[in-house]
Amino acid sequence: MDMSHTNNSSTALWDDMLWEELCQSSLSGTTFLILAYSTVLAVGLIGNTCLVFVISRQKEMRNVTNIFIANLSCSDLLMCIVCLPVTVIYTLMDRWIMGEALCKVTPFVQCMSVTVSVFSLMLIALERYQLILHPTGWKPVMGHSYLAVAVTWMVACFISLPFLSFHVLTNAPFQNLSIPFNPFTDHFICMEQWPSNGNRLAYTTSLLLFQYCLPLVLIFICYLRIFLRLRRRKDMVERAREVRQKRAKGSQKVNAMLASIVAAFAVCWLPLNVFNTVFDWNHQALPDCQHNFIFSVCHLTAMASVCVNPIIYGFLNSNFQKELKATLQRCRCWGAPESYESFPLSTVSTEVTKVSSLSNGSFSVNA
Repeated sequence: MDMSHTNNSSTALWDDMLWEELCQSSLSGTTFLILAYSTVLAVGLIGNTCLVFVISRQKEMRNVTNIFIANLSCSDLLMCIVCLPVTVIYTLMDRWIMGEALCKVTPFVQCMSVTVSVFSLMLIALERYQLILHPTGWKPVMGHSYLAVAVTWMVACFISLPFLSFHVLTNAPFQNLSIPFNPFTDHFICMEQWPSNGNRLAYTTSLLLFQYCLPLVLIFICYLRIFLRLRRRKDMVERAREVRQKRAKGSQKVNAMLASIVAAFAVCWLPLNVFNTVFDWNHQALPDCQHNFIFSVCHLTAMASVCVNPIIYGFLNSNFQKELKATLQRCRCWGAPESYESFPLSTVSTEVTKVSSLSNGSFSVNA
């Protein structure tokens, strides 16, 4: 749990400790958290590892959008490895035992990972927008995708730097408690120490806008315009030949999959963003006894986003399933790999009707 907003007043801090003693988590609640976080961690690690492996291994799946999908999975893997275990331990123990380095690195990595994820989703939406609304215009190629990935990580690192600077490991709030026997002298917490509360609010509010709200608005606009364009051309697609109809169906499947990933990401991170906003601006609005529980539920929901990409991609992408099955077969000496139906994402048909151009964009997805 993030204890960065702990009150510096010893009296208020002692009151918080008394409330904590009165509101101890039940054994069933603790067990649920451990099992839930463990499940999210396992699914996130295995699913995203398989996804990156399949995309990097299968030549037919190496295209611009899949590079961004793989980048999204890499950021989720980083979240699984660094943030999930640390947060579980901190939440359950309610004190920091993992050293100053992790105190600074964990929030930095979480902020960087979320930024990379939402920027990757935004790049995917912009690419789809360009390919479908401007099929004869500029088209991104593989080199552009790698450059965009590198820039995304650099920008995400820059945005997250304040977490490295202002997170500190300290037991100072526990040293001056006016009680006969202080049981908290060896308790350390990882907290934010900003020059002023105004600076902290300015940063967290800006982060909410530029890391969550504005990117999702832009993504929504892109997919809305794509949907409207494809709907207007529906009659043309229906009059097209069978091959183009198949390509159009594949494109619709891809659009549905990408939109589902974005929607799931937005829904997963909404509760934690609301919680952090309320805590930043009016933390007294949160009930004392339910504070830890509410945070845990919100954080667990946000962390579930690391499972979204491989689950949705795995269910809706037939070639991902085939490649994964073929890999397992090779490991266990079963059969031969299955064939693929490849609809290149980054190429757009320039045939006379341009119907397939307007519907193009599926990336190795069976119709």
